[in-house]
Amino acid sequence: MRGVQLKTVATGARPAFADTIIRGDCVAALEQLPAHSIDVVFADPPYNLQLEGGLTRPDQSVVDGVDDAWDQFASFEAYDAFTRAWLLAVRRVLKPDGTIWVIGSYHNIFRVGTMLQDLGFWILNDVVWRKTNPMPNFRGKRFTNAHETMIWASRGPKSRYTFNYEAMKAFNDDVQMRSDWLIPICTGSERLKDEAGDKLHPTQKPEALLARVLLASTEPGDIVLDPFFGSGTTGAVAKRLGRHYVGVEREEAYIEAATARIAAIETAPAAALQLLKGKKAEPRVPFGALLERGLVQAGAILSAANGRHQARVRADGSVESGSHSGSIHKVGALVQGLDACNGWTFWHTHVDGRLALIDTLRQQVRDEMAVAGG
Repeated sequence: MRGVQLKTVATGARPAFADTIIRGDCVAALEQLPAHSIDVVFADPPYNLQLEGGLTRPDQSVVDGVDDAWDQFASFEAYDAFTRAWLLAVRRVLKPDGTIWVIGSYHNIFRVGTMLQDLGFWILNDVVWRKTNPMPNFRGKRFTNAHETMIWASRGPKSRYTFNYEAMKAFNDDVQMRSDWLIPICTGSERLKDEAGDKLHPTQKPEALLARVLLASTEPGDIVLDPFFGSGTTGAVAKRLGRHYVGVEREEAYIEAATARIAAIETAPAAALQLLKGKKAEPRVPFGALLERGLVQAGAILSAANGRHQARVRADGSVESGSHSGSIHKVGALVQGLDACNGWTFWHTHVDGRLALIDTLRQQVRDEMAVAGG
């Protein structure tokens, strides 16, 4: 794979590295991937928690905190150098219109955010994951740390990134999705355990969190990279939602557990993976197409809903109303004395003896196009 690392993977293609886990350090391992081959990155890097000594509950029982070597750095400077290195490696493989999600706590997320901006990424949102069941502050010297922060950024300010606005609004009962997400931490049967019955991974993220991330910012078939794969939550959710994944992980125990976990996942049926789209995402249909299909005839009269304004259709798809002529949008604006008008939702025509929006005829053409392309 090293011999092809400078090639760009075509949209829609499924490269050989899709749905694999690469063992190794994330910076070195990402050299195996082609440039501009990844649609979305979800990164859950070490938080550099700077823990000093063990943490106990009031009953003196020990809290199972994060004290692994991979979360320990000699200094902030060392952590910054690590962050810069993996972000540069990720930036190389991310497509020009791709996005990156990075999750962290107050220990590291501000340093990560600064580095993202320094490297040219464009921050779109910071999303607060508010935990319904956070760990209490046992020492009683600070507020309970009940949230983590995710930064969502595009590769650059002009990236044409994916955001499934209509789908997320429908997900949220037709209310615009906000940037504070109330989701429980990973517990119960979802939490992977080792042979001793202890947590396999100390920072396993809930699948609900990853599902929302992927539903919001990816399309079915996209390739999602997780450079700190851990227990494989990203891969499990990606497979279930019909996305491809690439994971990078150093620890063999995590790789084995993630592999088994993902193998047990079934991908949802293709029909169930379709995303709700707004009209802007639908194929463009010019007014002239309605004449070509015989849905509107040259010489037909269009009317405003209140009947106050009328326009005659010309054979070239333009319309005229008194001294005004031009597109359905231009004439609709002129007759009302406005600067702009959506002619599709202003003009009506008679269909089966009733007045109907010409937009309904446009939708009919779109439906025909969908059938022909399906």
